[in-house]
Amino acid sequence: MLIFEHSRPGRRNAAQSPADKTPNIPAALLRADRPLLPEVSEMDAVRHYTRLSQKNFSIDTNFYPLGSCTMKYNPRACNQLAMLPNFLARHPLAPEDTGQGFLACLYDLQEILKDVTGMAGVSLSPMAGAQGEFAGIAMIRAYHVARGDAARTEIIVPDAAHGTNPATAVMCGCTVREIPTGENGDVDLDALRAAVGPQTAGLMLTNPSTLGVFERRIQDIQKIVHDAGGLLYYDGANLNAILGKVKPGDMGFDVIHMNLHKTFSTPHGGGGPGAGAVGVADRLLPFLPVPLVGRAPLSPTPLPQGERGLNGMPPSLSGEEPTLPSPLRGRGVGGEGAGETYRWLTEKDLPQSIGRLSAWMGNAGVLLRAYVYARMLGAEGMRRVADFATLNANYLMAELQKVGYVVAFPERRASHEFIVSAKELKDATGVTAMDIAKRLLDKGFHAPTTYFPMLVAECLLIEPTETESKETLDAFVAAMKSIREEAFADAALVKGAPYTQPVRRLDDVKAARELDLTWKDAA
Repeated sequence: MLIFEHSRPGRRNAAQSPADKTPNIPAALLRADRPLLPEVSEMDAVRHYTRLSQKNFSIDTNFYPLGSCTMKYNPRACNQLAMLPNFLARHPLAPEDTGQGFLACLYDLQEILKDVTGMAGVSLSPMAGAQGEFAGIAMIRAYHVARGDAARTEIIVPDAAHGTNPATAVMCGCTVREIPTGENGDVDLDALRAAVGPQTAGLMLTNPSTLGVFERRIQDIQKIVHDAGGLLYYDGANLNAILGKVKPGDMGFDVIHMNLHKTFSTPHGGGGPGAGAVGVADRLLPFLPVPLVGRAPLSPTPLPQGERGLNGMPPSLSGEEPTLPSPLRGRGVGGEGAGETYRWLTEKDLPQSIGRLSAWMGNAGVLLRAYVYARMLGAEGMRRVADFATLNANYLMAELQKVGYVVAFPERRASHEFIVSAKELKDATGVTAMDIAKRLLDKGFHAPTTYFPMLVAECLLIEPTETESKETLDAFVAAMKSIREEAFADAALVKGAPYTQPVRRLDDVKAARELDLTWKDAA
């Protein structure tokens, strides 16, 4: 029921009315008619939105194995510390000297992410993973243009890539060339060799890939692309699988975006909130989006131009002076760095920057949560994230095989996620991957990602994450087993699901083509 359906003329919530009944607004700007707003009591409003919240499927209430989305539990401590009053009250335009604690946290986060990814520099500006992708390809394009190699406008994308990858390339003015994946889940190297050339700007790759397997010949891939003059972009959507284990920089990648809202503790969904921090190798440092946080010895005057580091950046970001111990090893704000000051680096510091991606510096709340989470984990904790994410995925994959499900790449070890194909079940019973997904709702579980990647017929991409217990995984296996048994005993039962949700199965095509998000007063 819409809140407008609770509305009755003249019903008011007086306790929430503004104290000043006569705001100082020019008469010419005042409305002639009352706005079309619901008229409800405070109790009606509270009950309405509480009921809506209870209809939501969330990680706080149920298992959410949404492949490639990393829907894991996020510690409440991260939220609490990110919402400290002095963080919440700080205005983005406040002077730098009144926000040294905030800037120190962001600087430390940049350093942590550099350490985790093996990159030379990090910018926290992108507001989402897709914007991080955009920044990455924009920097690759800027790099080639700066070298007088503007003809490099082709981005190579594997057929197992996230759909945002080719979209990003096109938005940055590039053309897209797709290459196939082999039957074993690895990129086809012969196809890659045939694709590269003087037109190649770069390759966009996720490792582990969306097929749930690690690219075993990543060193060969990076050599083929680099020898052709292209750069490598790392889609960080699957960073959870390798956190603390292997660094994209060591694999030869030149730029990476990181979904901090997936890997570093922000409850996400419904389009936000997000943060898509980008890390770059040395050659792309001048092109990082601004602003980012720099650090310098406490001094009343800025560093002279001659004392700046690589490409005009302060030495602390260029790697030309000894760096302080990594924050992962416990250096606290106000410790060894107490004799330094933090400031925003802008276009004046990075004149070749691709520019600004938002009004301010990025999504501050997400960044602070990521910083707290990283400090809570430490280096060893990050390795455990990858350990348990991978362990849970491989355990779940093995147990689902035991109850009759077909795994897409049975000869490969899973990373943090894996693919089950329901094609065999569909051929035998008519029950599809979507039918399984809908029936899982009746069993108390959110469905895995369905029909992605499209390379696998009747695909279910399953990611249990590191935060789920063995008991939860066993319960999910039991639910999947019962659905399979139902498919053979009474396929119509499964195909009619869900039965326990506020609404039954919707016509997805009609909803997409005839979307109606407005309410109109019938009177």
